[in-house]
Amino acid sequence: MDTQPPDAATGARPTRRRHLVLLLWGLAASVLVLDQATKQLALRFLEGRDPVPLVGDLLSLRLLFNPGAAFSMATGLTWVLSLVAVVVVVVIVRIARRLGSRGWAVALGLLLGGAVGNLVDRLTQPPGFGRGHVIDFIAYWDWFVGNVADIAIVSAAVLIVLLGMLGIGVDGTRESAGQDRPAQGEDDGA
Repeated sequence: MDTQPPDAATGARPTRRRHLVLLLWGLAASVLVLDQATKQLALRFLEGRDPVPLVGDLLSLRLLFNPGAAFSMATGLTWVLSLVAVVVVVVIVRIARRLGSRGWAVALGLLLGGAVGNLVDRLTQPPGFGRGHVIDFIAYWDWFVGNVADIAIVSAAVLIVLLGMLGIGVDGTRESAGQDRPAQGEDDGA
């Protein structure tokens, strides 16, 4: 059992907060590695091929190079998307110091890993630094083609909405009838 007093600013015990930050960074690194590895596999095995059906028309593998955001929006603003990803990374790094919730650690880890995964493409893929096209290869019907980073980002968004609806703050406090109170134990909504 952790016998250290809670931090005055966050209410979280230093050891618990350290574990939550490690969870965030570990998950972000795992998402990044998985994202980049699967993109390399897609480049190797899907380039120049017709779509590979996995579940009929529902799910297939199809290599695309996306110059924009989701649904190829903002295709002329790739540099802005790169800048937004950098801002997301900076904000998450700053928020990590206040972590007191496992749910938020998971959500922010997924978001960080996904944002960095797509940022790596924008910085390293053609046509050039900060303007690179994101490698997408997981096709959902004929509606959307994404990648592992996108799955992590969408999962993070769903988890953040859920945590918000449950009133769980980044620091682990839970809003209840307009008052903040510490979330009960380890069970903080995730």
